[in-house]
Amino acid sequence: MTGSDGGHTVLASVDGAAFASLRHTALPRAERYSVGRDLRRQVPRSSLAEWDEADRGADPVQQVLAGNDGRVASLVPVRMGRMVASPFAFLRGAAAVMAADFSRLPSTGITPIICGDAHLANFGFYASPERDLVFDLNDFDEAHPGAWEWDLRRLVASVHVAGRQNGSSEERCEEAVRRCVRSYREHLAHLAAQPLLARAYDRLNLDRLDQAGIGPAGRREIQDAAARARRRTSDRALPRFTELHDGRLRLVDEPPLIVRPDPRTYDRIAVALDAYLRTLRTQWAVVVGGYRLVDVAHKVVGVGSVGLRAYIALCEGSGPDDVLILQLKQARRSVVAQYVHGDSAWHDHQGQRVVQYQQALQTVSDPLLGWTTVDDRQYYVRQFRDMKGAVVVDGIDAAALADYAGICGLLLAKGHARTSGASMITGYLGRSDRADEALALFARRYADQTERDHAALEAAVARGLVPVERGV
Repeated sequence: MTGSDGGHTVLASVDGAAFASLRHTALPRAERYSVGRDLRRQVPRSSLAEWDEADRGADPVQQVLAGNDGRVASLVPVRMGRMVASPFAFLRGAAAVMAADFSRLPSTGITPIICGDAHLANFGFYASPERDLVFDLNDFDEAHPGAWEWDLRRLVASVHVAGRQNGSSEERCEEAVRRCVRSYREHLAHLAAQPLLARAYDRLNLDRLDQAGIGPAGRREIQDAAARARRRTSDRALPRFTELHDGRLRLVDEPPLIVRPDPRTYDRIAVALDAYLRTLRTQWAVVVGGYRLVDVAHKVVGVGSVGLRAYIALCEGSGPDDVLILQLKQARRSVVAQYVHGDSAWHDHQGQRVVQYQQALQTVSDPLLGWTTVDDRQYYVRQFRDMKGAVVVDGIDAAALADYAGICGLLLAKGHARTSGASMITGYLGRSDRADEALALFARRYADQTERDHAALEAAVARGLVPVERGV
């Protein structure tokens, strides 16, 4: 097992999360680079281009349908309707398919904590505790120790699929992918040369985005996303998600997307929120404990998450103008876990896994992140719409896509460098563009595969084998 950057480490397990001991001798950085370079003999960088549909172990449509097990049955058609909308939408909901595919591909064995779902739409803005806008990875439902290549493969595949969907030429799609990989490779090399603590402080805010060398098209998309993020706050969500009923504020009903739970579930969520307070740092538990629960509703979110339990809790503080909306989102075992060997594949509480790995991958995180349990289902808790916003991938032009892909590659490198193996990955990737070219070829091949998988789901829908509710 390797430590924070490849040194041999004694590990302690706390609810399945590994923490390094100080009682070890770290390998010098030069030796870690050398380990990475030596891995090229076992896993040539050209092997990053490999993809062969014949090597698959399962039918992708059946894998998607298997992922519906345990979801709210009435919402499964909504999930299928969202996934069948486009190849990119299919990709968003197919993290389990990609994890199974990637587990069969060559990898170096370097396993930092990975996002597990690092596609273009899972990066975006959110508020730091200081109320600054930060741009970073922002979805961690599948976060888990795993192969760094899996994150990068999912990201570059999403770049190529998005480019095609928006009408970019194959050449421009490949250019965007190469920009993404080059940005990942170069920023990882930069961070690998920094002290561990300096890596932990690295962040990308609006000021640094302005210095990131992006063009006018990319700048415009990011500025628009930042403006939307600033408007997405709990108080601004009130007119959209609440109404007055008998003089009291409550959440709206918009079936099937927003529905009120039965009284028994409501009461159990209230109890679970009290338990959630105990997972917060003391000062934040005191703040949140000053609010009282006013209402709860189940709210459908995302593409891949549709059908999992996801509640929003309306809380009131010192008056009707002092509100806090929390989101409880069901956490299940990561799709990565079954392909990872050892103790790191098991976690006592999946909500705690999501929270701890989010905090590991992000430079700054929502201070109200915590976890709880309702009816034997595990949840993580966060602020709802706390200045969250993302670049809208649908419709952006080729130049903006290349800019955005570069930023996402940089952020993925930052996340990986915060946990494990940065120097070894850097040694493996090197300074040449060999990995860039190999992954550009892979992204094109896997974009073809994603379109075939999407077409297969469409065919299953047409035959009446998959129930869908479109446009919801």
